Amino acid sequence: MEIGLAVLVFFPFLAGILAWGIGRGSRGGGLERGGSKSSIIGGDGKYENRQSAVVIGAAVLEFAGMAALAVFGSGKPIHTSWAGGRALFLEIPEICGMGIRFTLDGFRAVYGCITAFMWMTASIFSREYFEGHKNQGRFYLFLLWTLGAVMGVLFSADLYTTFLFFEIMSFTSYVWVAQEEDKASLRAAGTYLAVAVLGGLAMLMGIFLLQYKLGTLAIGELAAAAAECGDKKLLYAAGVCMLVGFGAKAGVFPLHIWLPKAHPVAPAPASALLSGILTKTGIYGILILSCYLFPFDRYWGGLILALGVITMFGGALLAVFSIDLKRTLACSSMSQIGFILVGTGMIGLSGARSLEGLNMSAVHGVFLHMVNHSLIKLVLFLAAGVIHRNVHSMDLNVIRGFGRKKPLLAGCFLTGALAISGVPFFGGYISKTLLHESIVEYGGGGVMKMAEWIFLASGGLTAAYMTKLFLAIFVERNADNGVQEAYEKIKHIWKPAGRLAVTGSALLLFVWGMLPHGLMDRAARLAEGFFGPGAAAGAMGHGVSYFSLENLAGGFISIAIGAAVYLLFVRRVLMRGNEDEIRDKRRTGRKKYVNVWPERLDLEELLYRPLLLKILPAVFGVMCRILDSFVDISTALLRRTVYRNSPPPHERSEGNAFTEKLGKLLNRIQGVGNRTWRKKNPVHKDYVHLAAMKNEEFKENNLIIRRSLSFGLLLFCVGLMLTLMYLIWWQPPKMP
Repeated sequence: MEIGLAVLVFFPFLAGILAWGIGRGSRGGGLERGGSKSSIIGGDGKYENRQSAVVIGAAVLEFAGMAALAVFGSGKPIHTSWAGGRALFLEIPEICGMGIRFTLDGFRAVYGCITAFMWMTASIFSREYFEGHKNQGRFYLFLLWTLGAVMGVLFSADLYTTFLFFEIMSFTSYVWVAQEEDKASLRAAGTYLAVAVLGGLAMLMGIFLLQYKLGTLAIGELAAAAAECGDKKLLYAAGVCMLVGFGAKAGVFPLHIWLPKAHPVAPAPASALLSGILTKTGIYGILILSCYLFPFDRYWGGLILALGVITMFGGALLAVFSIDLKRTLACSSMSQIGFILVGTGMIGLSGARSLEGLNMSAVHGVFLHMVNHSLIKLVLFLAAGVIHRNVHSMDLNVIRGFGRKKPLLAGCFLTGALAISGVPFFGGYISKTLLHESIVEYGGGGVMKMAEWIFLASGGLTAAYMTKLFLAIFVERNADNGVQEAYEKIKHIWKPAGRLAVTGSALLLFVWGMLPHGLMDRAARLAEGFFGPGAAAGAMGHGVSYFSLENLAGGFISIAIGAAVYLLFVRRVLMRGNEDEIRDKRRTGRKKYVNVWPERLDLEELLYRPLLLKILPAVFGVMCRILDSFVDISTALLRRTVYRNSPPPHERSEGNAFTEKLGKLLNRIQGVGNRTWRKKNPVHKDYVHLAAMKNEEFKENNLIIRRSLSFGLLLFCVGLMLTLMYLIWWQPPKMP
């Protein structure tokens, strides 16, 4: 059975190559850019059908294999196999020098099934979404490759394997963001890649320090090794470096800048996976740090809690102001990641207070909210994809009223909206109740009380922006009556494959939320072992009455806050009109949504781009100028002292030694020609100058080529140099 782990990781890579090869059989080619030659539809339609069939078939096989391995991985049913904490383990020592190691326990089994299901659903939806789209074959290739990389991260048994597949995942998913190849897509993809690469380099530095300090990268051995570590300063440095890497992928503040930029430009199936799964790989890494490297550590728990509170509230606030459907959902993802981090922080704080066991409300809440958020964003982003396929816009003022008289799409979207808003009898309410319960159980002073109210307020903001989205798309009428009439005439908004993907995901989400004890609690108990040995002790006597008056009160407080924000702020402040629209208001009573969030508060434009593209280059430029002047002064002093009797070297006005010699040779050939066969029409050209000019032209073209190389590779080189300099310069004293 252990070999099945490797199959699930490497099979998608092989299937992706097969699918791309089939696409190359058409005249489209699949990877070329632009024109009819880049469209699979531009070739023979049979290649498109075969290619999508291979992709869907590979995703179905991956899901079936993952489900089979999860249920029968140890030759026993899942409830007896994983409940005792037993796990599969596979080591492949021949790969990548250090070898790679995979494992499968309850947490990985459940989340592996969620991942495979979402990929299968997104693949089915992609067939309709990319119909007639250029570079379809390229998307399919990297869709399957990213699946393999994600599985490699989830199954990783040591941090070296985690890092290896984490970086593969970053580069393969970059293609998703750049899929449209327009200015906005390429800019967002550059931001995504820059954050991913710099985060990966920080993670690599942390791995170096961790290996040096503990002597092991095996996840199962980290807790024991860290417990024996007396001085934890270096351990904290390694943890922060790795937190930067994992937090960058998860979208944690202040490394969230790629989320609001990438999702609006990425295809809808890619957005569903970016938000639902790839951010969870970052959470997976943060959980490893919190539960294995720093278990029962109140300082680390406090740091994660603080980051979670800021991310949770900041993402919800950005979502309220947004008037783009996918951008709103992207900011929502940032906020929900904050909810998960709050629970992760409470795991550390509660463990530090009571070493007898972890806060199981936090443990269950973290895991269930990860699953809930994945399924919710699958439904919402696929529904957004249906809207985009018909309207070709995500602006709320443009798509406003599109969903009227489309009850099935409205029902699917409403299922996701109610779940993420924490409405009782939906999955999001269960996980948020557990997370809220973990804060209440911990108690504490004014700081924890403030964190609790920010938690409730963030839930209220979630309800407010989801209410805005649902009412704008499915209840309100478009400001243009002609557009509204055209929307209501559209009856066939999706094909059977797209309808199956969206409605099937919504049905699963609905059933999952309606059975909190039958499904959700059982899944959470299967995952307990992943959260460390303290989870087993804390599980004793754990039980939460989800629908008690006390827990319902917390949910209703958030809903009341959301209603107040929507009625008093969204309707009155975020809906305006100019003079013409005011006259239209007298006739139709409708305004337009406006985004009043100040553009100058964009953290990327305010801080990161000036720092990386202006300030640092200017500093390095000054340093280079100083060093250049030092070299010139040193050369002048050497000429006046040591080499004062030596003739000065020949200085060329242009070109180099090669162009000068070549030009002189051509000048001599020209002179011979002028004296022989060109006496009547002599030619007088300075080939030394022409060769120098050609050399400059070559250098300029070469410069353009170098600038067109991957921005990520350039950042990687710079970051690796800084990492090595850091390690060489700062060597902590070795242990005796």
